[in-house]
Amino acid sequence: MSHNLSQCRLLVQKSVAAGAKALFLPEASDYIASNASEGLSIVQPVSKSPFVLGLQSSARENQLPIQVGIHEPGNDGKKVKNTLVWIDEKGEIKHRYQKLHLFDIEIPGGLVMKESDSVEPGREIVPPFRTALGNIGMQICFDLRFAEPSISLRRQGAQIITYPSAFAVMTGRAHWSTLLRARAIETQSYVIAAAQVGAHNQKRTSYGHSMIISPWGEVLAELGGEPAEEPEIAIAEIDLDKVAQIREEVPLLRRTDVYPEV
Repeated sequence: MSHNLSQCRLLVQKSVAAGAKALFLPEASDYIASNASEGLSIVQPVSKSPFVLGLQSSARENQLPIQVGIHEPGNDGKKVKNTLVWIDEKGEIKHRYQKLHLFDIEIPGGLVMKESDSVEPGREIVPPFRTALGNIGMQICFDLRFAEPSISLRRQGAQIITYPSAFAVMTGRAHWSTLLRARAIETQSYVIAAAQVGAHNQKRTSYGHSMIISPWGEVLAELGGEPAEEPEIAIAEIDLDKVAQIREEVPLLRRTDVYPEV
């Protein structure tokens, strides 16, 4: 975790130098374990985690809000939580979301993974919260495949929806950009998807291709799919007037008299 913290602190420095108003980091930025037992041996509550405490300090020192994916102890001590926290410019954790949809997949001759064996699923869609950038709704990685939470977040006032991820390479090549653009278009919101890239251990490699997408579905910024010599940032302007314009010009009036509202 100390290495990951140093990498994240470098991204903080780059963000400040670029004049960014917030930093969005990937899912599981603290660590990706090789197996469930290793994950349980590493996980710590945020009040004791050197990784989280270090990022809180960086946010406070630089007056920079940071959104970051981490692990937290599960309720029963047998699993962990895959969570996303918003650290404000004072270094305080103000918002927290726990991943709803877990990555259970088995492709014959290909990818096999069952996140539910080691991770406790979340139980709620956390309402969007107000920031200097706009109203942010939080999702994580595999949540991307389910339109309902993002539509619910849009209904509740989200202008930006985030999908921090450690997406698998096989599924990333096939679906990553298509799904991100779809979520942006159908919610008429900015989508920010900070993604891990490269090999974590012998079992896990992440696709990368962090993206920022406009509410019209345009890819405004994208990073690569191979690890660079040092961590990189992607930057784009968030224009809330554009969000309002698109929603006014192309109103999405849902037929909740025919199908349920989410």
